[in-house]
Amino acid sequence: MDIIFLGGLKIDTVIGIYDWEREIKQTVILDIEMAHDIKKAAATDDIEDTLDYKAVSQHVINFVEQSEFFLVEKLAEEINHTIRSTFNVPWVKLTLNKKGAISGASDVGIIIERGTK
Repeated sequence: MDIIFLGGLKIDTVIGIYDWEREIKQTVILDIEMAHDIKKAAATDDIEDTLDYKAVSQHVINFVEQSEFFLVEKLAEEINHTIRSTFNVPWVKLTLNKKGAISGASDVGIIIERGTK
């Protein structure tokens, strides 16, 4: 199985359960791994034959910037779903990091995998 990935994608969004969190944008950092067979693209050297990670990243950025979920769990699930359905990706592993959410911790977040490899 081949994996196309995006690492360290920083996006500002409204996320959180507290009143003050609903009034500001916070940065989430995404690492995304997506299953995709690259054999055809490797043979043709044509962007049309692969998963266009620029298109995926722009779609995810637009989606997250417009979202206003309370929980990172919900945001992660919805990002995973939109990638899989929009780009016909069979498997996605998503790490969502909400840095600074817990005092004393450098990283806080969630990792989910959906689909089949």
